[in-house]
Amino acid sequence: MAGKFEIFKDKGGKFRFRLKASNGEIVLASQGYASKSGCKNGVASVQKNCGNANCFDKKAAKNGFRFNLKSTNGQVIGTSETYSTEKACDNGIASISRAANGATVVDLTVA
Repeated sequence: MAGKFEIFKDKGGKFRFRLKASNGEIVLASQGYASKSGCKNGVASVQKNCGNANCFDKKAAKNGFRFNLKSTNGQVIGTSETYSTEKACDNGIASISRAANGATVVDLTVA
């Protein structure tokens, strides 16, 4: 089931997006972008690359596991939360494709 991308401005004035699953949980968070158009390109890159298993970089974290979604040129597009188990992290990776494909984009920077 499709989720939604939310575009917002952080406290430092950078544009970011977060991908929320259909249950409202944040499954991927972006880096900061200087422009809204760059942020929108990041959203498009998630949709383009989320079906490619080679674009996910899973690693052990302090309290479990997390992953980065990378573009085909190796640039990090988004980072997951920390999962307590590797299986939960794998489930998180699988959820990205379900959430991103057909997701709506909500621009929270528009008044």
